[in-house]
Amino acid sequence: MDYTLLISNLTNPTLLFFLLGILAVRIKSDLEIPATSAKFISLYLLFSIGFKGGQELAHSPFTSEIIWSCVAGLLIATVIPIYGFYLLRRFFSVSDAAAIAAAYGSVSAVTFVAASTYLEAQGMKFGGHMVAVMAIMETPAIIAGVILVMLYDQESRDSVKFGDVIHHAFTNGSVLMITGSLIIGIISDEKAAMGIKPFTTDIFKGFLAIFLLEMGLVTGNRLSSFRSHGWGAVIIGVVFPLVNGVLVAMVSQVVTADPGNRFMFAVLAASASYIAVPAAMRLAVPKADPGLYIPMALGVTFPLNVTLGMPLYELVVRIS
Repeated sequence: MDYTLLISNLTNPTLLFFLLGILAVRIKSDLEIPATSAKFISLYLLFSIGFKGGQELAHSPFTSEIIWSCVAGLLIATVIPIYGFYLLRRFFSVSDAAAIAAAYGSVSAVTFVAASTYLEAQGMKFGGHMVAVMAIMETPAIIAGVILVMLYDQESRDSVKFGDVIHHAFTNGSVLMITGSLIIGIISDEKAAMGIKPFTTDIFKGFLAIFLLEMGLVTGNRLSSFRSHGWGAVIIGVVFPLVNGVLVAMVSQVVTADPGNRFMFAVLAASASYIAVPAAMRLAVPKADPGLYIPMALGVTFPLNVTLGMPLYELVVRIS
């Protein structure tokens, strides 16, 4: 492990703002980010990373690597929730196991954004098509989670309309925003796109810092209810993503030789959704406890990835 790199990551301003949010809750401060502002910043981050990815993709040659990367993304987002569900059933109910598996099979757009900032700090780049891979990976895990619940829970099978869940998975705001921005970035005129570069690029890190402050506030508020589930949930929230990230970091060389792209694959495999999946699970699996799978993803796995995870995945990519 490169400890200099680890210390640099731990002292990143965006991460420190996340910790400030947690601290504010623990000391009972009245610090808050208005809900409308937080939603705007979330949409801005999705728009910015999607649009920039689309622009990069528009100016890159279309290769077989892009096709195989998309196929690999679909495979990863399908395999993780399935094997995760059967492991998690040993410790949780069917509903909770399916919701957790879906969260960890899907991806976190904010973790992806933080990873892109991390790569930039290391002087590394990744292909614009990885944004498309991220968008593709949002939905399969949700579908897999719902199917698993319907297979093993008679009550859910009788009460949930599968078509409604699928529709919601594809039209969820975060999925639609990142996908739409990617497509707009691809078809936009290059000169016109340069006109909004100050908005998509120059202020990006500042908005990310404020958004992570909000994430810290949310995390701090949900940690209290999470304690009732014991240390087992914490251990799973640490081990499960690290195993996924390290394994994908190693095998991703089959799809691409680019270190930046392999690193992004690892981050996507290790991240857990706390926006798209919870929204879908509330509709499809109302018996699942959001006080379990949301804090696992947001309060354990997210800070793990942005502190220890990313340097670890980069190290694995470099030595494998």
